[in-house]
Amino acid sequence: MAAALTVALPYAAAAQDVEAGASVFKKCAACHQVGPTAKNALGPELTCVIGRKVASVDGFNYSEGLKHAGFDTWDDEHFLSWVENNKKLVPGTKMIFPAGVKDETDRANLLAYVKSQCAK
Repeated sequence: MAAALTVALPYAAAAQDVEAGASVFKKCAACHQVGPTAKNALGPELTCVIGRKVASVDGFNYSEGLKHAGFDTWDDEHFLSWVENNKKLVPGTKMIFPAGVKDETDRANLLAYVKSQCAK
């Protein structure tokens, strides 16, 4: 438990700006949609992804890597790790995003934006 808390602290301390996160999401929008009218595209729709079971969006063909990710539910920590380096978090994923979102503040803002789309 203490290790998880230590990992999560830098993200909790980062400023979360939904508007800035919308700008960061443009990197994701080539493959993903989010919001009340979101549909699966090249990647699964991401509306309400936090708290959702991994590899569970109906109609999306997930990679074996993600089906056996080693964690059951998307939480803040896993989402932040995923957008930083998805292949490190889940070897065998078919998602191609080698650049990742390297900036900690950008990742926190992206998370805030994605979460904000769940409430709409």
